[in-house]
Amino acid sequence: MLAGYAPHLDPAEFVAVAELAAEAGLPAFTHARPLVEADPDVPVDGAEEIARVAGQTGVHLHYCHVNSTSGRHVDRVLGLVERCRLEGAEVTTEAYPYGAGSTAIGAAFLAPEVLARQGIRPDSLVLVGTGERIADAARLAEVRASTPGALALLHFLDEDDPALERALLFEGTAIASDAMPLTWTGTRPDPLTWPLPPGALGHPRGAGTFSRAIRRLYRESGKLTLSEAVARCSLLPAQVLDEAVPALRRKGRLRAGSDADVVVFDPARIADQASYVDGTRPSVGIEHVLVNGTAVVRAGSLVPDALPGKPVRA
Repeated sequence: MLAGYAPHLDPAEFVAVAELAAEAGLPAFTHARPLVEADPDVPVDGAEEIARVAGQTGVHLHYCHVNSTSGRHVDRVLGLVERCRLEGAEVTTEAYPYGAGSTAIGAAFLAPEVLARQGIRPDSLVLVGTGERIADAARLAEVRASTPGALALLHFLDEDDPALERALLFEGTAIASDAMPLTWTGTRPDPLTWPLPPGALGHPRGAGTFSRAIRRLYRESGKLTLSEAVARCSLLPAQVLDEAVPALRRKGRLRAGSDADVVVFDPARIADQASYVDGTRPSVGIEHVLVNGTAVVRAGSLVPDALPGKPVRA
């Protein structure tokens, strides 16, 4: 439910889709409509809509990347989610450990006037494909008109802003990468080419989210135990879906009968290496990765001809 990309849709439409999901017994993953602080003209505040509709319909709403859709207002949003849960509604959340997001430059919430209401300047936007930092509102309007699908980075919070950590540490928040398609310099390769060839550009969350979360929340700050940090990267995402998708009950757990998807890493060394300039650089400290019982990383090196992955189906 991409309400954030159609911010003036009729609230009744949102309710109708939620009712359909509730009837089917499925969670509805939701990119929230903008908050009223960002767009006073929206028919309903994005966070209040999620809380109200979850209570009204009984649907399980999953509040996608609550860090970037809430920005500096994350405390108000998380407080609303907490009250909603206390009243019996099912709302789950996710966040990624970066102060910048990424989406198409033509997204409604990147319009110059909407950014201005949030206190965000156009030069907080960087085009992924060229590295251009948008100079001003006129240039932003020009790019949105000429190449609305071009991917951009939006720096909305300082990386060390406490609001980001509060979103990550909120009770039950899953760590989710919100990974985006890659932008290629030069000729786009066959999408099945592996290992990833040179020339791929993207947000570092696509490569570094989980190692960064473990590094920051466990090793450096001690705000989570190691098992808590790992659970937020594995068990909690599986639990969001495992009532609706039985196959997910075999994911995110190390136990007999679970799928043999295993990451072996050094807690003292695991760290993200991807950056906003080099967004696909692999993390360090990960020794082995098994997918369906087959090694795809062995002794820190890719096993390029191993393709054991299988689709997860409901």
